[in-house]
Amino acid sequence: MSSPVKHIDPAFHGVGQKPGTEIWRIENCQPVPLPKSDYGKFYMGDSYIVLQTKTGKGGSNLYDIHFWIGKDTSQDEAGTAAIKAIELDAVLGGRAVQHRELQGYESDKFLSYFKPCIIPLEGGIASGFKKPEEEEFETWLYVCGGKRVVKLRQVPFARTSLNHDDVFILDTQNKIYQFNGANSNIQERAKALEVIQFLKEKYHDGTCDFAIIDDGKLGAESDEFWALFGGFAPLGKKVTSEDDDIPDTTAQVYSVTDVELKPIEGELSKGLLETRKCYLLDCGAEVFVWVGRATQLEERKAASQVAEDFVRSENREQTARIICVIQGHEPYSFKSNFDSWPPVGSTAPSIEEGRGKVAAFLKKQGVGAAKGMSKSTPVNVEVPPLLEGGGKLEVWCINDNVKKPIPKDDIGKFYSGDCYIVLYTYPSGEKKEDYYLCCWIGKDSIEEDRKMAYMLANTFFNSLKGRPVQGRVFEGKEPPQFIALFQPMVVLKGGLSTGYKKSIADKGLTDETYTADSFALFRISGADMHNNKVVQVDAVTTLLNSTECFLLQSENAIFLWQGNQSTNEQKQLASKIAAFLKPGVPVKNSREGKESNSFWLALGGKRSYTSEKASFGSARDPHLFTFSFKKGKFEVEEVYNFSQDDLLTEDIMILDTHEEVFVWVGQYVDVLDKESAFELGQKYIDRATSLDGLSPNVPLYKVTDGNEPSFFTTFFSWNHSRATMQGNSYQKKMALLFGASLALMLGGGPAAEETRTYKGYQGGLTQRASALAALTSAFNSPPTKSTPSAQDPSRGNQSGPTQRAAALAALTSALNPAAEPKTSPPKPLIRQGSQRAEALAALSSAFNSSSESKVSSSKPIYRQASQRSAAIAALASVLTAEKKSPDVSPNKYAASPLSITSPPSDTKSEVDLSEAEDPEEVAKTNEEDSEPKEEIEKDEDASSDTIN
Repeated sequence: MSSPVKHIDPAFHGVGQKPGTEIWRIENCQPVPLPKSDYGKFYMGDSYIVLQTKTGKGGSNLYDIHFWIGKDTSQDEAGTAAIKAIELDAVLGGRAVQHRELQGYESDKFLSYFKPCIIPLEGGIASGFKKPEEEEFETWLYVCGGKRVVKLRQVPFARTSLNHDDVFILDTQNKIYQFNGANSNIQERAKALEVIQFLKEKYHDGTCDFAIIDDGKLGAESDEFWALFGGFAPLGKKVTSEDDDIPDTTAQVYSVTDVELKPIEGELSKGLLETRKCYLLDCGAEVFVWVGRATQLEERKAASQVAEDFVRSENREQTARIICVIQGHEPYSFKSNFDSWPPVGSTAPSIEEGRGKVAAFLKKQGVGAAKGMSKSTPVNVEVPPLLEGGGKLEVWCINDNVKKPIPKDDIGKFYSGDCYIVLYTYPSGEKKEDYYLCCWIGKDSIEEDRKMAYMLANTFFNSLKGRPVQGRVFEGKEPPQFIALFQPMVVLKGGLSTGYKKSIADKGLTDETYTADSFALFRISGADMHNNKVVQVDAVTTLLNSTECFLLQSENAIFLWQGNQSTNEQKQLASKIAAFLKPGVPVKNSREGKESNSFWLALGGKRSYTSEKASFGSARDPHLFTFSFKKGKFEVEEVYNFSQDDLLTEDIMILDTHEEVFVWVGQYVDVLDKESAFELGQKYIDRATSLDGLSPNVPLYKVTDGNEPSFFTTFFSWNHSRATMQGNSYQKKMALLFGASLALMLGGGPAAEETRTYKGYQGGLTQRASALAALTSAFNSPPTKSTPSAQDPSRGNQSGPTQRAAALAALTSALNPAAEPKTSPPKPLIRQGSQRAEALAALSSAFNSSSESKVSSSKPIYRQASQRSAAIAALASVLTAEKKSPDVSPNKYAASPLSITSPPSDTKSEVDLSEAEDPEEVAKTNEEDSEPKEEIEKDEDASSDTIN
């Protein structure tokens, strides 16, 4: 047994007591607390330790430890950061999740602490730092990636760094430019706007100008931008490095024994992991070190070093993230590599029990936990916001494949063998009314009735223009906002539908459907508006509970049994239920311990029963996820420290509160994907049931963008004005940061932006950018030496510049028809075809006008002619491409029938200018291709120009 660590590093005394971030820098191989004023500054030559503390809904603190390694840091400092991170974990009770973060390859979770981004600085503690007065402003070019957290990477300030697929930020002393590649993701464009605002405020005192440059669109600002790169020219294809291309790896688990790795064969299962050992799980981009609760501190340090050696041997030292997890505190990203992860039960510790055992074990080794670590904050039960009162409530029961309305006096009675549709229409502050549409599924209902309920509810949803919050609620898992609609709500045995009656008859079962003359027992547990559901249970003595009230209905009387630990509110509710079920029948009160013989006789005799209050499980923290399909497998990825900004209107998101699951559907999601929302939600529930102990019958809601109810928005810091903003993510962010007027200046409306989801169209943008570059190069070729005759003024030469300007204007209008006001309907294709033909004709006239003059045939002139031919050929390819391409549907490019259609970033379409055709043939071809079509063509919306 290795010797224990008996002393806490002075830098770690009293840490982790409050929610928030704490940072240390490694100086001379020791952790030194970083001043809060320097939080977010990371020097390339240093290593840091970052502790993130969060108070969970269960009352205890949750910890994440990140040690950040700068690309120029020394090996000694990097090693010290790793070891000190383990010691910090021991101080916190040995239950933190540890992450190794490499500069340029930081995890989303780490980046979420420092929004909008981190910009590593040159220098370090060893090499020294530049003083502010010594710093001279340098122009930097960054590539900006990431839809929810920004991954900013500095690239060489050169035109060759630019491409059509990414978003770039050029930070100069007097102006900041954002260059949007033609194929770039509009969500990344939106995040880049946040970076511009950050740079402006942090490094320019909030005073510099900035401009948005759209790939392939010409203007004064774009001329200024390209001049910084030496002029406008075609861009090359995106170049990816080997480090960026991490191959998919089948997860492989290794046991760590005597600092050696031994592969474990067979399927991954939780049972492989022993509590006294450490294991390594290789997932390619991530390498997990799993630490058993009974391992010693030195064993954990050794396992961490083994992981470092492993990624080095696999040539992934500069890219792979190493994550260390403790038994009982595994994050979803770890558990998702297993087919199932049995929930905590009799063989596994609870959170509090596991924490206590870890802390006790480490104490035996001489490592004391931080003060207050063994205590948890008392849990306060939170009631989510309920729906506004004063609305209209309608309920239908499914029977014989139709919905039948429930009489007003019976609303609130639900039979376990039936399915119901509930529609609640209630007043709203900003709109005239909102809708809550829900299916209630009895646990004994038949599959045919369930499917019919779902189908009819969808019909309701569509008839109300997609505005209702649509839900599926299962018996026994009713959420507070559902229960609160019914005062009272009673769940009864049996069913009334024909399908249910036939089902139990076919199975030879006795029909126990409740009637007013039935012998029945009802449990009254909760008494508040949001939990006062009453359930019919088996009429046996053993189900009584001293903490509750019960109603016993016999043929001639109703008994109200009140447990000694029950409340007066429960008794009042029981009286209300008795009047609801059997109006006018007197109630006989029976206090626990003073029951009459007739009461016990009705129950079949007196027997023992419990006096313990029912447990409803521990509270869980909400989690927000995105999803994808990889090789046909449904996978989710968590969005850390989420906010309203993470609900991107082009996406579908999944919010799991553990009590409910919400599928949030953005406005710009493809129609077919919108219709698959419940199917997606069910896929998530199936996965989370096996990995995270989620109930398979958890309520499932579909929430649409702009129609979020209060019981959804309560999990965010919600801004209703932002929720009602129109436009895509880019337009919304522009309006939010810089005002709605600037968003309008950039041009385009929601309908135009939707066309950006077409891959074929994205390729067209790249072609157009290349064509314009070639055209500009031809027009702006360096002046050549010519004979005097070529310099003599002539009518043709005088009109050349004017013709070329007119040609360029016509070309710009043809290529950017969406820049026109959106108040009129889309132009028919015949008009667009004519416009393009006119543009080509004007262009040909401009290019060929100088040939009418008598010019000597010098070599430079031939070179210009070749350039111009190439430009016209490239232009013709652009103008005729959309006619030759088939109709494109966004859903055809989905990774799965259920995947989201979002602006793709992998389309590449380049124009080969070397394959130029004869200008006259090109013009002729374009005129033929300009014939009318029956369909209306969509085009790109202009979205650029200067922002001051």
